[in-house]
Amino acid sequence: MNKKIAKIGIITASDRASKGIYEDISGKAIEDTMNEYLTSPWESVYRCIEDDQKTIEETLKDLVDNEECCLVVTTGGTGPAKRDVTPEATEAVCDRMMPGFGELMRAESLKFVPTAILSRQTAGLRGSSLIVNLPGKPKSIRECLDAVFPAIPYCIDLMKGPYLECNEEVIKPFRPKQK
Repeated sequence: MNKKIAKIGIITASDRASKGIYEDISGKAIEDTMNEYLTSPWESVYRCIEDDQKTIEETLKDLVDNEECCLVVTTGGTGPAKRDVTPEATEAVCDRMMPGFGELMRAESLKFVPTAILSRQTAGLRGSSLIVNLPGKPKSIRECLDAVFPAIPYCIDLMKGPYLECNEEVIKPFRPKQK
């Protein structure tokens, strides 16, 4: 069990950032949710960036390779608009994709809105880090994180990352019982 402080990257990809507007409720929603979920020490490494594939790729690489984040959570850029390129950037920098995350997030979102099928959330692995793409609306962020987060601590365990302890009254992680 690795007890070091977990570094979690939070990226908001926003076309508003290209206009110099860095007000970000989505990234704050992710940070607030992580504060509710996690009881073990963690540090946020936050970036609000332009919704541009090259910028997203460079930021993902920086957070994983240089900042050593065990988890990077993105928000924004997962829709069908031409400017929505976060999944493409994620795929470009990942060694392996984890399609089950996107499948579960869409299934969960379909309980609330029929347009969930338009979302292209995904997840992948780069080195020993997990990258998860979330939608841009705070309500949808929470719904999707509530669905997929139970698997995230064990995924990070399998990659020899820091041990994430959770407030089990808020979110219960799944870890197989040891024999």
